[in-house]
Formats: sequence, C-alpha cells, structure tokens
Amino acid sequence: MALPALIQLVRGGVKATDALERIPLPRSPRQRKLLHILATTVEGQERQTVSLRTESTRVHDELGTENARLREELHALTSEVERFTRETLPGVVTRLREGESVATVQSEVYLPEQPLLRASVEAVLRELSLSERRALAATTASAKALSRVQAKSVSMLADLRNMQERHGEEVFGDLLKLDHSTSQLGLMTDRLALLMGGRPSRAWNRPIVMESILRGAVGRIAAYQRVRLHCSSSVSISGFAAEGVMHLLAELMDNAANFSPPIDEVHVYVEERGTGIVVTIEDSGLKMADAAMRRAADSVAGRMTDLATLQGTRLGLAVVGRLALKHRISVNYRPSSRGGTGVVVLLPRHLIAQEPRENHPAPVQRAVAS
Repeated sequence: MALPALIQLVRGGVKATDALERIPLPRSPRQRKLLHILATTVEGQERQTVSLRTESTRVHDELGTENARLREELHALTSEVERFTRETLPGVVTRLREGESVATVQSEVYLPEQPLLRASVEAVLRELSLSERRALAATTASAKALSRVQAKSVSMLADLRNMQERHGEEVFGDLLKLDHSTSQLGLMTDRLALLMGGRPSRAWNRPIVMESILRGAVGRIAAYQRVRLHCSSSVSISGFAAEGVMHLLAELMDNAANFSPPIDEVHVYVEERGTGIVVTIEDSGLKMADAAMRRAADSVAGRMTDLATLQGTRLGLAVVGRLALKHRISVNYRPSSRGGTGVVVLLPRHLIAQEPRENHPAPVQRAVAS
C-alpha cells in the first residue's frame, strides 16, 4: 500500500522527501532506498511534465497571436488588392490607353503600401503600359493603311463612273457590277477605320436629301436588290453628318438583309416627326432571341465598341453604336410587323439642314486624305 500512496502524493505535487515522511516505510533499508529512488524519479518526471505543459501553453499562445497577426495582414492585403482593383485599376487602364506614361500614372494614383504587393502591381502596370503602346502602334498603323485603301476605293469609284459615261451598253452592266463591288469594299474599309478611331473615306460639303441618303446606303450592301425604300420626305441631312448617317443606315440594312431569307424583301420607311426623322427598317426573318436582342441593343447603344470585346467578324452593329454616339442618334430594336426584327432610327433635328435642298446641283463628294 506504501508504493501507490507514495506515487499519488508525488504526482499531487508533494515533494519526494515530504511524501516519504507521510507514508509508512518498510523496515528494510534496501526497500526504503528503492522507495526514495522511485519517489525522486517520479518527482523529476512530474517536474518535466509540468515544464512541457507550460512550454506547450506558451507555444500555443504564441501561435495564436501569430495566427491572428497573419489573418489581419492577409485581410489588409486583400482589402488593398480589392481597393486597387475596384477603384484604381479602371482609371489606370483608361489613362494608359490615352497615352499617359506609366511613371506619371503611378505618381498620381493609389498604390498598395505593402512592399511586395506594391512591386507586383508596379510590374503589372509596366507590362500593361507596354501592351497598350503596342496595341496603339498596331491600331495606328492599321488605320493609316486603311486610310490609303479608303482613298483608293473612292478613286476607283470615280474612275468606274467616268468609264460608265464613256463606254457603250456592252460593258455598262459589268461596270455597274464593279462599281457596286467597290462600294461594298468601301463599306468594309470604313467599318474597320471607324472601329479603330479613324474617319470615313468620304465627306460632303452640302446637305443631302433623305432619299439620296437612303439610296447611297442601299448601294453599299450586297443585297441591294432586296431593299425597298418608302420615302416621301424632302428634308436634307447636313453635310457634316451625311456620311455618318448613310453608313449607319447601310450597316442596319445589311444586317437586316443578312438575317432574313434571301428571297424576302427588306422595307425601309421614313417619317418626319417633331423630334426629327424616324427611319424604320423591317425584315421578315426569324424573330431575334431575347439574348441576341440584348446584345444588339448594347451594340447600337455604343456599349460594345471596344475591339477587344468584339467577337467574330460581325462588326457592323458596333460601328452603328459609335456613329450613334457621335451624332446623338437613337437606335432601338423591336419585333417587326412582318414577323422578323425591326429597328427604329431617330435622326435628331440638329442633323437636319435648315431648309430642304431642292433643285440644287449634286453635292460635292470629297475623299478624306490619307
């Protein structure tokens, strides 16, 4: 009974010597010595256990403190990244696209305070700036090349029309086909030039009557024979906007013809209203799905004019959006009474010439210099 009592006392915190005094000891000196050795050993183990527990508690507390610090630091870094991404980055991208240097932008905007994060952000900005400079250089070079193609296209049209006057009926039909093909080429080159921030290939120094605007637009699309015009208006579009309006209507007519059966007609109606001129283009193709209608509405509203966001080769509606924003033209899609899709274009009054241009010489067309 002495041994269990001794171990219990020592493990309870009693010193080995005190524990030996509290229990009945055997008479044998040898047994007493063994009990003393055992008590001392147990006491040492208990001290070591207490020390380990204390150290474990200290390490646990330190780890808890460090973990809390790391969580706070991570939260701070996350907040900085979110703030930079949400508040700073969009403006930085815009300024870099407008040609400002990365050094100027970095000196004037908020950057993360954490050194490693700040260094990473600065590296990203440098790469972004380099990418934007490359993109700008490529766009500028492409726009210059397109301007030369545009000028050549206008020159070819002039040559073809001179040839139509000089040659007989045997080649007149072929010349008309070449004339029309060249007009389509002009529409495509102007489309790309406008998307890249360039100008159309033609400009007008006098107002153009609405019927001529419509005929000029029809003459630029492949399916011109399927378009039916219904126009009794005598108003004219001011020269500064005539080419833009003509191109905008050509793109919408082309889109309507492309998305309707090849044997069906596309009808164009013109009405004069107090707010301006309303042009309605209707086809009898399949009704546009809701998602497609939303995409088309976003395009013609000017919300999808960035080349980086455009998909595929259908760029016409994005050009419509740019021209609509430039001239403050309203373009809206709706279901057509003919079963397909209709688009309503409102040409505001500031685009209309003060007086109808009747019985005047043909307006002078001039090519835009490359």
